[in-house]
Amino acid sequence: MAVTSVSNTTTTSSSDYVYNPDSQLDKDAFMKLFLAELQMQDPTDPMDTDKMLEQTAYLSTMEMNDNMQKSLDNLSNVLSTTSQFSTLSAIGKMADTGYRYVNVTDDDNSVNFDLYFGDDIASGNVIIKDKNGNVVKTFPLEAHTKGVLNFDWDLIGDNGERVPSDTYEVSAEYTTPDGKDMTTALGAYPIESVRFENGVPYAKLGSNYLPFSEIQEIYEWQD
Repeated sequence: MAVTSVSNTTTTSSSDYVYNPDSQLDKDAFMKLFLAELQMQDPTDPMDTDKMLEQTAYLSTMEMNDNMQKSLDNLSNVLSTTSQFSTLSAIGKMADTGYRYVNVTDDDNSVNFDLYFGDDIASGNVIIKDKNGNVVKTFPLEAHTKGVLNFDWDLIGDNGERVPSDTYEVSAEYTTPDGKDMTTALGAYPIESVRFENGVPYAKLGSNYLPFSEIQEIYEWQD
């Protein structure tokens, strides 16, 4: 006798279909499945009460987790906004990167750098040292008002020869018009402005914008 294969096919309406492309069961999808399960249960063998309570408790847990995630997302947005406001409050303060050196390579014909002078200059010198602390170049400072000054070093040392490729420490010693002796160094500048790139804050130090992650210290300038 021939045996015919028989399969049971259940047709559901469009309202019973749950689309879940990410294979993640959120509370809405779970509720649809739960209601569909109740509608399609066998009246002669209804769902066990304990099982129903278990699934209802699971739904409640999912909703609590969803609400908690929304709260955390809101908190994250608030903290991000607060952080941005705190970086704006740094404008006008002094920032120090802690890096006092310029790099000289074989391909360089000159090196450009900025120094910040917190007081008016009567006279003084910019001093460039090698990594052993030896002075390789000095050039005089003329009278100037306080602020950021830009310098261009042709890489010629005091001996008249081109300095070797290496790192060189840059600082300055100067006298104010009222006779005070002052010093300054590469890497310390007032924060003139702040800009954001993809949510990351950058501070304008001298003629460059640097991320706050490269700043070691922010402090009030003392006259």
